[in-house]
Amino acid sequence: MLYVVGIGPGGPAYITKEADDALWESDLIVGYTAYVDLIKPYYPQKEYFYTPMRQEKERCEKALKESQKGRCVALICSGDSAVYGMAALAYELANKYSFPQRQIEVIAGVTAALSGGAVLGAPLTNDFITISLSDLLTPWEKIEKRILAAAASDTVICLYNPGSHKRRECLKKACELVLTYQPETTVCGYVRNIGREGQTYGIMSLKELKDFEADMLTTVFIGNSETIHVNGKMITKRGYHV
Repeated sequence: MLYVVGIGPGGPAYITKEADDALWESDLIVGYTAYVDLIKPYYPQKEYFYTPMRQEKERCEKALKESQKGRCVALICSGDSAVYGMAALAYELANKYSFPQRQIEVIAGVTAALSGGAVLGAPLTNDFITISLSDLLTPWEKIEKRILAAAASDTVICLYNPGSHKRRECLKKACELVLTYQPETTVCGYVRNIGREGQTYGIMSLKELKDFEADMLTTVFIGNSETIHVNGKMITKRGYHV
């Protein structure tokens, strides 16, 4: 059996009961080094296999091969494994290697849009769109089109991977695209290190967000015309008459 497990943003409180059961059942836990470090203190007796960033295919292949030997394996991802995670790749490689897909089970996790949104208040109460600003697997031209479409439709946008050492300007570019359709006063927010030690968050205008430095540990929320800032919280109205 291969479990593809979303472990949430970091802390043990965000690991679901289903995910916890799968991790305890597994003989081997496979994951990105930083994610293994997050859960290892809570499952110290387990065997681990981990690799650095950009070796996702190698991790999936290892998990599949060990599972083919009859072992129970957990392939872990932060947040939810099917939201910018490893679930799709696991299914693709399983098909390539003729691994029975009935022996793969995806375990849902708490993705950053939801856990980060809870920290800020209620920014995603109505329709919203998640967009990753990482252009490692998606061309920037396609990302631009998605941002413009979201902004033009007046939909709240949740940005994953808004910056890194090599991508310092992508959040600024994204904000400039949104400003094509939304005013500078649009309410925005960010959360960094969601559910982990050192968690920080803030609420600001779209104009201020344009000059904000974010990294891979940050999730950014761009409101719409119905988003307001009330008593330190970012709230998108659902449509009730209050």
